[in-house]
Amino acid sequence: MTDPNKNSEKAAESSASTNFIRYIIDADLKAGKNDGRVHTRFPPEPNGYLHIGHAKSICLNFGLARDYNGLCNLRFDDTDPSKESIEYVDSIKADVRWLGFDWQDREYYASDYFEQLFEYAVQLIKAGKAYVDSLSADEIREYRGTLTTPGKNSPYRERSIEENLDLFERMRAGEFKDGEHVLRAKIDMASPNIIMRDPTLYRIKHVAHYRTGKMWCIYPMYDFTHCLSDSIEGITHSNCTLEFEPNRELYDWVLDNLDVFHPQQIEFARLNLSFTVLSKRKLIRLVEEGHVESWDDPRMPTISGLRRRGYTPASIRNFCDRIGVAKADSMVDMALLEYCVREDLNKTAPRFMGVLRPLKVVIDNYPADREEELEAINNPEDPSAGTRMVPFSRELYIERDDFMEDPPKKFFRLAPGREVRLRYAYFITCVDVVKDPASGEITELHCTYDPATRGGDAPDGRRVKGTLHWVSAKHAVNARVRLYNALFTKENPNEVEEGKDFTAYLNPDSVEVLNNCKLEPALAALAPGGNCQFERLGYFCMDAKKASPESPLFSRTVTLRDTWAKILKAQKKNNR
Repeated sequence: MTDPNKNSEKAAESSASTNFIRYIIDADLKAGKNDGRVHTRFPPEPNGYLHIGHAKSICLNFGLARDYNGLCNLRFDDTDPSKESIEYVDSIKADVRWLGFDWQDREYYASDYFEQLFEYAVQLIKAGKAYVDSLSADEIREYRGTLTTPGKNSPYRERSIEENLDLFERMRAGEFKDGEHVLRAKIDMASPNIIMRDPTLYRIKHVAHYRTGKMWCIYPMYDFTHCLSDSIEGITHSNCTLEFEPNRELYDWVLDNLDVFHPQQIEFARLNLSFTVLSKRKLIRLVEEGHVESWDDPRMPTISGLRRRGYTPASIRNFCDRIGVAKADSMVDMALLEYCVREDLNKTAPRFMGVLRPLKVVIDNYPADREEELEAINNPEDPSAGTRMVPFSRELYIERDDFMEDPPKKFFRLAPGREVRLRYAYFITCVDVVKDPASGEITELHCTYDPATRGGDAPDGRRVKGTLHWVSAKHAVNARVRLYNALFTKENPNEVEEGKDFTAYLNPDSVEVLNNCKLEPALAALAPGGNCQFERLGYFCMDAKKASPESPLFSRTVTLRDTWAKILKAQKKNNR
């Protein structure tokens, strides 16, 4: 038997923050409940890809098992073969591993228990607690009643135990069509909890299962399966989101009416994130209706989408820890997630120079045949990252936004007659502007440089206010870059105006594609999926799915602007 006091002490030491679920577990351990065991599970349905809301559940359940020296199972609640596939199973396992969690040998499937679940259903029939109903789906809904009116009993509710057993066996044997019969629990059609008004336990579906094939044509309902799977696996604390709170009564009823181990269901608030949707049904629509390119589109809140965009496992785990576990639903600002990503990438991402909207600069007094290499810092937050050499030549690219022909007062970047610093290089002064005669667009700048300012300040002590990033034109790598913004224009796209669909709030500017970007040559060696910072522009990721050495594609992970840091600073100031 595990020492509960030792488990509780270990949890207190390991957890950065506590929550009401930990208080429940601490009390259980103190009372000696479950023989001092803590056993959780992460139970996804393999009918879609995981999203950031699932990450919260993953971190919670695997984190509890880690901190209490317990176990956490990965279980696929695969009870609806019409919507499930091995593709989703594989993606879920990849996402959980990527987040940094390991279920070891505890990979389970509800479909593993189909025979046992069938026997449990037979036990309920024999106890007079379940019956085969022959009402249609529409009739069952009609008989169920409403929130203000009680339901009424089905005319088939008083079938004999023998008839129910016979019909249920024949349902399994495939004698009936889909919808012709269902197995229902016999509870209370007048219950104030509509879920308890004789809920369906089994339905007929002549659909092959991705694991069991055509072995079954009847499938257990989620509510019946989930609690019994928890029981079979010896789960002690079954943590689920608040929408399952009304289902807890049914969870307990099923377990109480069978001679089985009874886990405890605990509900916590699901994650609601601003400017996105986390409903699996809505995410499926975004993919199937072509609003995004795939489940792993970098605009999607799926774990695979966030991974492809360059989010790191550590940043997501940190985000889940920061938002905590509460009993009431609330909206979490997307800025907090972005803050966590910046915080992690600032420490780990190497710095490079890239020009997204290039404007050519010719340094007139720099020798045309000369090239040199300048030393650049890889990450100022990590001295161990060292330095790299960046090529410099007479012709460069700078960011088009870093030049203005007629600048306002507080514009400190390049302008006619103005001197600025090139990062790691020299001071330059703009002496001429070349324009397209037809359009009037600026096509090229001519500058002079001060050779005495290489890599530092001017010897005469003069100062400049602007420092620009740049790329040598001769050595530049041509690349495509995608700049991503919020997928929706409305903070809560789940709240729709009358007559509108949530897709009405899709952001038409959620992605901008730039095809003529210029990057320093070292970026050509960045591994697919690798993170980096383009100095002054943001954090970017080499797209692992679309990029190639001949045509590198980068996705902007997050900008350098940090609104959440400003929020935290303002809060601290107000608290003082």
